[in-house]
Amino acid sequence: MTGAPHPTAAATSAAPQGEVVVQVTDLLAGYLPGINIINNANLVARQGELIGIIGPNGAGKSTLLKSIFGMVKVRSGDITLRGESIVGLKSDSLVKRGVAFVPQTNNVFPSLSIEENLQMGLYQRPRVYKERLEFVTSIFAELGKRLKQRAGSLSGGERQMVAMSRALMMDPAVLLLDEPSAGLSPVRQDDAFIRVSDINKAGVTTIMVEQNARRCLQICDRGYVLDQGRDAYEGTGRELLNDPKVIGLYLGTLGTD
Repeated sequence: MTGAPHPTAAATSAAPQGEVVVQVTDLLAGYLPGINIINNANLVARQGELIGIIGPNGAGKSTLLKSIFGMVKVRSGDITLRGESIVGLKSDSLVKRGVAFVPQTNNVFPSLSIEENLQMGLYQRPRVYKERLEFVTSIFAELGKRLKQRAGSLSGGERQMVAMSRALMMDPAVLLLDEPSAGLSPVRQDDAFIRVSDINKAGVTTIMVEQNARRCLQICDRGYVLDQGRDAYEGTGRELLNDPKVIGLYLGTLGTD
């Protein structure tokens, strides 16, 4: 995909209600001096929403998530969590404030058991382990039966479940998911999307980057199409799935049904 980014598409439905949990405003960010990967991007995630971020390879989708989680240098603009700026905060500080991040790869401790992985997710609040374990296993019931199994012996889809569970142990205000279906078989991809939906239905505000654009838009409340580091289109998942320009420019080459 080449050419200038397209103007943000106005959503045709009524504006969603609810407290703004995360807001990204006119963000410029990048890894190297003088080179911006994110170019004036904007995003809003309200309480209980599932937000999908799609776009072509190299559009800056994962970089946007990493910017929110303090892993990429923000050069201008702002990122707020419940109205307070979090720009410049380290990842451990963001975790304490309620921001959880699940990277695409290397997202579990393979030499540790499932239980030990979950305990690592709650190292800042060990006293509520039992309570949070009950919540996590209400979504991922099979993990509760295999707590002593070593994470390194799990399949890719099972490791993804452990990674998401560990992130949920801290009862986050927002869960950031980077390509949760990447590298999984079609059956496991479907399972991953079902689990993401279950997490969101349990009340967790979720922002998900996905290469499987169609499947992402099918389950998200609202979506953003990122192109060259900008939010080129924004709307409900249904609106973006049916927008002729989005279909022609992006969905024809992104993901499968």
